[in-house]
Amino acid sequence: MTSRISSGRVHDRAGWAFLCRAIRRPHLFGSPAPSGRALAAQLARLLPDSGTPTVVELGAGTGALTRQIHERLPAGSRLLAVELDEVLARHLAAHLPGVDVRQGDAERLPALLADAGITRAEAVVTSLPWTLLPAHRRDAVLDAIAAALTPDGMATAVLTRTALPNRARELRRAFAARFAEVEAMPVVWRNLPPATVLVARRPHPAHQRTEHRPDHRSEHSRPDRRPGHRPPEPDARAS
Repeated sequence: MTSRISSGRVHDRAGWAFLCRAIRRPHLFGSPAPSGRALAAQLARLLPDSGTPTVVELGAGTGALTRQIHERLPAGSRLLAVELDEVLARHLAAHLPGVDVRQGDAERLPALLADAGITRAEAVVTSLPWTLLPAHRRDAVLDAIAAALTPDGMATAVLTRTALPNRARELRRAFAARFAEVEAMPVVWRNLPPATVLVARRPHPAHQRTEHRPDHRSEHSRPDRRPGHRPPEPDARAS
């Protein structure tokens, strides 16, 4: 489901609105507070400051990043802010009437862009709880982002320092499977909690992406399942 959001009655304090929704739906939020100004400024500086780019923000929340992005982009640019939670989406629409706010699922990004009359975006900025997402959900969202970007497009992800190290490594590998370049920006210690921004550039064409799929061959077609076949003994020299 995706829909455009218009303003309505919402909480006046963004932080309070965010915290209330985070307590009610903790599985959808990666942090107990919106991104701080220092983190928002770092993200905004990564975006184009010339031309007329189209930028998408996924997980816009109450607009902690949206405001900085909106101020950064040059005249004639387009900013699409996507938020799954309806209460937060309405809050954002009420406080930033110049931004195109859509309530919807990040996994359906290409359809959402088509509904907004957008073919491709130059950048996708995310504030999604990446390390809380199951692997299949994470990969589906990443595929949607890669498909929505221009060939030279850029995507970002915020990783808090409270994230489990193995989840952080998995996320970076998932980005690397879909983008030609992935780098981590310096830690923003003044954020609550401290966070790192992953920046991925130049999505691979669909036929070049490295995607891990389960082996769906039948039992009889697998060499180690042939009648009478014994799998080779492991090499004792292997470490």
